[in-house]
Amino acid sequence: MKLLLKTLVLSLLVIATAAQAQLRVEVSGVGSTQIPIAVANFSDEGLANQQLSAIIKDDLTRSGYFKLIDGVGVISETTSVNFGDLKSRGAEALVVGSVQRLSDGRFDVRYKLLDTIKSSTLSGFALASTPENIRLTAHRISDDIYEKLIGVRGAFATRVAYVTKAGNQYRLEIADADGEGVQVALRSNEPIISPAWSPDGTKVAYVSFEAKKPVVYVQNLITRERTVIANYKGSNSAPAWAPDGSKLAVSLSRDGLTQIYTVNANGSGLQRLTSSSGIDTEPQFSADGQSIYFLSDRSGGPQIYRMSSAGGEAKRVTFGGTYNITPRISPDGKTLAYISRREGKFQLYTLDLASGQEQRMSDTVKDESPSFSPNGRYIMYATESGRRGSLAVVSVDGKVKQKLTVQAGDIREPTWGPFMK
Repeated sequence: MKLLLKTLVLSLLVIATAAQAQLRVEVSGVGSTQIPIAVANFSDEGLANQQLSAIIKDDLTRSGYFKLIDGVGVISETTSVNFGDLKSRGAEALVVGSVQRLSDGRFDVRYKLLDTIKSSTLSGFALASTPENIRLTAHRISDDIYEKLIGVRGAFATRVAYVTKAGNQYRLEIADADGEGVQVALRSNEPIISPAWSPDGTKVAYVSFEAKKPVVYVQNLITRERTVIANYKGSNSAPAWAPDGSKLAVSLSRDGLTQIYTVNANGSGLQRLTSSSGIDTEPQFSADGQSIYFLSDRSGGPQIYRMSSAGGEAKRVTFGGTYNITPRISPDGKTLAYISRREGKFQLYTLDLASGQEQRMSDTVKDESPSFSPNGRYIMYATESGRRGSLAVVSVDGKVKQKLTVQAGDIREPTWGPFMK
């Protein structure tokens, strides 16, 4: 636990100055079932620089799977609870807690999750949090609530990366999953595209045009060190990490047509995987590292294929529509997300790989760059809102939707970070 907090603090401290505008999140729709839950104000939470109970409420509301019961007041983890009153108000669970200031300047945060139906404790823990990590601590509590009540690990304490453009400046930005805590990892007057998180969440690979051509870099978010991964003749693009973090798949045109290669995480050991007569690009490793999904026009139009991560025979995966691009595989390997062009609209689709059933996930018409949350319950993607680039999030059942915008400029190229080890 201490190592996790230390790593996150370091990563945020060494990234460049915070961006001027935070992401604004708007939520619409709810899950097919909602759990009624009351979140009490934590005892003495005013000692901290941010209100933990408010952050937890926002997290649970944003998920779409909880119905907040208001007006329960201040309740600490040691307070006697009137379960009968809570049950009469419809609450099936109650979150309580307290905050105490420690002599070293940190805060002792204590939390409990109570089952109001059985009048019992479902979960609880204590964390020593620095002032800078109060939001992270709240997100970790939200993650625990989500996991105990939904049965799936929560992703509130994860981060996202994306690219913003304001005027002639491009910025690679890192933010908490709720859009807060925005930090700038890179500024450039040339385009930045295709960011991709390393599996341990300490690095981001991306393509920068600062050399007046596309070059693949890996940037360490803690040390700020940058490594050139691919700078060959022609185009160097579409980096994607192997699950063990040892190498990346990239798309290179160094030998003519764009094909797929792998390269070690330090830029050595280049190996070619495809040798088709078409264009092969946008590789993505499966979660087990055994397969690579990629885009190819070898059949005459852009479609998604799968091959062994060592190369070899490729099998076509998408057959609905004539134009399917940007494959992203879910963490459990069961669902493929991609962008499909149909009737002139570029929209987010998912494909159940077992049944072959497709589902259109968006109502917008200029979608791109899908990215699964690490728990597989949500997909973030880029789209347009009022002629400006914005981000959107949709639950995998299509019921819960979020829109993320910035006050000025475009926002594109989202990628959802991993669970922190």
